[in-house]
Amino acid sequence: MEEEEEGLLEEQPWRVLEFYSGIGGMRYSALKAGVNAQMIEAFDINDLANDVYAHNFGHRPFQGNIQTLSAADLDRYKANVWLLSPPCQPYTRQGLQKQSADARASSFLRILEIIPELTQPPAMLFVENVVGFETSDTHQKMIQILEESQFVTQEFILSPLQFGVPYSRPRYFCLAKRKPSSFCNPEFNGQLILVPDPLFGHKESTSISKNDQLICTNNDIHQTCLPIERFLEFGNCMNQNTVSTEGSLNQYIVPSSLIERWGSAMDIVYPDSKRCCCFTKSYFRYVKGTGSLLATIMPKTRDKTSLEELCLRYFTPREVSNLHSFPKKFEFPEHVTLRQRYALLGNSLSVAVVAPLLHYLFSDP
Repeated sequence: MEEEEEGLLEEQPWRVLEFYSGIGGMRYSALKAGVNAQMIEAFDINDLANDVYAHNFGHRPFQGNIQTLSAADLDRYKANVWLLSPPCQPYTRQGLQKQSADARASSFLRILEIIPELTQPPAMLFVENVVGFETSDTHQKMIQILEESQFVTQEFILSPLQFGVPYSRPRYFCLAKRKPSSFCNPEFNGQLILVPDPLFGHKESTSISKNDQLICTNNDIHQTCLPIERFLEFGNCMNQNTVSTEGSLNQYIVPSSLIERWGSAMDIVYPDSKRCCCFTKSYFRYVKGTGSLLATIMPKTRDKTSLEELCLRYFTPREVSNLHSFPKKFEFPEHVTLRQRYALLGNSLSVAVVAPLLHYLFSDP
C-alpha cells in the first residue's frame, strides 16, 4: 500500500512559480519540454507584458512588486519549482554594469535572500540572464545562498545556434537542485558548460578545460542551422514586386535615409543565411547593434552590391517570434504597438534553448 501511495505522489505535477514571466517564454518552454508541471502563479511588473501573457494563457500574472513578497507569502504557494528570468540591465555590456548596486537587481536579490527563510523551499530553481551575469557579484551571492541552502548547481552558456536555429543569442543559465535530488550528470556539478551535449547524453564528447570551469567539445556534434528563410513570415521575400505591393510589408522597409547614415553599421542577412544577430528591445527604433536586417533581393555578387539595391527590411515581430522558437499560436493583442512588440520580444528568451534545459532539470538520474 505504501508503494502505491508513493507512486501516486510521484505522478503529481510539479508546482511551479514563474518570476519575471514577461510574455510567456518560460511557460512555452516548459510546455515544449513536456515536463509534468503546473504553473501556480506568474509574476511580472510590466503591465503590457502581462496583457500579452493573459492573451495567450488566459491568466494574468501577479503585477505587484516582487520585493514585497515575504517568506510566508511564498510558502503559501507550496511551490517546489521556481523559474526566474530577472532583469538583465545590471549585467549587460552596454549598460553601466552596476550589478547588485543597480536598483533593478534588488528584487532578484530579495528572492534569493528569502530562500533560507522558507519552511518549504523549492526543490529546483532555473535562472536565465545575459552573458556577463556569471562574473557579477549578484552571481556570487546567488551561488553562495544556493550552496548554503543545500542546492547543487550546473551552469550553462548556450545559444540557439547550437540547437539548429540561425539566431545568435547566447545566454547564461543556472540549474539548481536541492539535495538529496541530483542531476543526471552529477560529474558536471559546479561547472560552467558551454555546449548542449550533456543535455542529450553526449558525455563522451565533453571535456573540462584547464581552469576546471569550462566544458569543451567537438564541433561536429552541433546541429547544422536551418536557413533563415524557414523562419520568415513572407515566403516570397526576394521578389521586389511582392515587397513593394504588399501593404503589410511596407512598414518594415528600411528608409533610404537610414541606409545612407548607418549602412556601414548594419548587419545584413539573406534568406539563405544560417545566422542572424540578436534582436534587442530597441530593434526598429535604432539600427546599430539591435538586430539583423533582411535583404529581400538576392544579388549575384553580395560584396559588390549597393545596400539600396538589396531592398532591406526589418524582420517582422512574427519572424522574431519564430527565431525565438515561440509556437505558431502565440500572438500579440491588437492594442500592442509595433515598437512595443519588438521591445517585449527583445526581453524574452529562446524556447529552443530553454526547453531542453528544463527537460534536463526535471529529469531524474
